Amino acid sequence: MTHFPNTDLTTSNRLHVAITGNIGAGKTTLAHRLAQHFGWRVFYEAVEGNPYLNDFYQDMARWAFHLQVYFLRSRYEQVLAIAGANQAIIQDRTIYEDAHIFAKNLHDTGLMSLRDYENYRGLFDLMLSVVQPPSLMIYLRADLPKLREQIRLRDREFERNISGEYLENLNRLYEEFTRNYTYGPLLTIDVNHLDFAHREEDWQFVLNEIEQRVRLENEEARRVGEAIERLEREGA
Repeated sequence: MTHFPNTDLTTSNRLHVAITGNIGAGKTTLAHRLAQHFGWRVFYEAVEGNPYLNDFYQDMARWAFHLQVYFLRSRYEQVLAIAGANQAIIQDRTIYEDAHIFAKNLHDTGLMSLRDYENYRGLFDLMLSVVQPPSLMIYLRADLPKLREQIRLRDREFERNISGEYLENLNRLYEEFTRNYTYGPLLTIDVNHLDFAHREEDWQFVLNEIEQRVRLENEEARRVGEAIERLEREGA
């Protein structure tokens, strides 16, 4: 059972909330808003300044391994920073998705060789031995039309050539990943008809869902902890 330190989301220094979801689902926007609302420290995905993204979207097969190793290294740096942080954390995408979704998709579609994929998975499995899962994982579920519109609106040059097939493949793996997620608590929010960046009622809905789930998990963790302490006292 994941430990939740207390129910005060603005002062807890052991809370680690992570956001997962496809390209364009709204992870960065949500991470930013939650950080502002609660005063959490935010860890963004290493997109800006990434030396491989432009090349990757021009020639995926050539740059797949390089890009995935870059993301894996940057995500592991975040793992170490989060472990040493003495404040609540909100994270935009986690190390799990690198292997379970992006690298797997590249291998499954023939864009990453078996040799490179096995090398990559070896690095990931080695790093995973020291990874602490988030207190809560939030999955933003979005279908292709929503993703396409969000990608169009933010208009990043390197994302203009992303194919619908690539996004659909990622969505399929995201559904598989979240369906089988066992690292800790998971909250799924369907964002297909939400605009929490601009509509206050949508933002309040998302905020309420997250607050309720964190407090529910905290209460469950407290009950389990009390039960363990009672058993230890009875066995003493």
